[in-house]
Amino acid sequence: MGQITSLYVYKVIGQASAGVATRDLVESLGLAPDGPIDPTQMVSSADYYQFFAALAERDPSGLALPLRIGAAMRSDEYGAFGLAWKAAPDLRGSYVRSTRYGRVLGNAETYSLEQCPDGWFYNLEKAGDGSLGMLLSNEASLSAVVAISQEVSTAKFVPEAVFFKHAPRGDIAVYADHFGCPVHFESNRNALLVSEETLAVSNRLGDETIATFFDRHLEKELAELADANSLEKRVRLTVAQLLSEGVPTLSVIASKLGMSSRTLQRRLSDQGHSFQNLVDLARQELAQQLLRDTKYSLAEIAFLTGFAEQSGFTRAFKRWAGQTPRSYRIGSAIS
Repeated sequence: MGQITSLYVYKVIGQASAGVATRDLVESLGLAPDGPIDPTQMVSSADYYQFFAALAERDPSGLALPLRIGAAMRSDEYGAFGLAWKAAPDLRGSYVRSTRYGRVLGNAETYSLEQCPDGWFYNLEKAGDGSLGMLLSNEASLSAVVAISQEVSTAKFVPEAVFFKHAPRGDIAVYADHFGCPVHFESNRNALLVSEETLAVSNRLGDETIATFFDRHLEKELAELADANSLEKRVRLTVAQLLSEGVPTLSVIASKLGMSSRTLQRRLSDQGHSFQNLVDLARQELAQQLLRDTKYSLAEIAFLTGFAEQSGFTRAFKRWAGQTPRSYRIGSAIS
């Protein structure tokens, strides 16, 4: 399951229309409604997308909400990542750094630069199931890229065009007015199209020495993330392999990984994980895979994911995915 920086949660509620209730939605993510804001604190991408969709349904200006959220972003709010973006000598340097270091803000989205006859596509790829919340997040992400590009560049920044894979959620003119350029929907990509000349324009505070300093800091963060993700993934994989025999205990998994229970628990805690949460994630991921890719009955899938009864599996799956296993299987077959 992907993760996204909790910074985005606070930016979302900060742009909600006056009078729209947000406190319960933030608390449902395990965050304090009043902060503090820590870009390194993550929430699961699935939970974030559900949160975003729920707020958009409450907000009377839900169409413009993700665009406002993106426009409110500033590079300093992204921590070392944002400072590296700002210190890059030109916008190309900012974009290249984001393709390398974007993972420090979560592993649910990645960026890439791709040359084309009209310039360069700055592509956004995001992990998810195509839910409404994910589409809203895509719009907010590209709006944010435009905002911080405008912030750092010495020239007026306007993309040549904007592309979204999804259909428009309302009046296309709202999008065109916001981005100041043509916006294309139902495309084969989520991306900004930026000219070669625009990428070459100097940044206001561009300084190669400072940018290199932040590069070293971000390289260290990437290395730490790789270590953390490696242990998390090993735990989830080992749990998934043993679920058909029942839900494994901490001591069983620790033994399989060649460490004591105390060591495993401490290392997971240091990385912001709990063993029980990883067990739940492993069961959820395995259940979704089996529902999508096999013809096992729901009772068989319940057994393979460590449930004694199908009813318990159904209750847990509704908590994980917001729908029944049967509905999930039907939706996956249609898409």
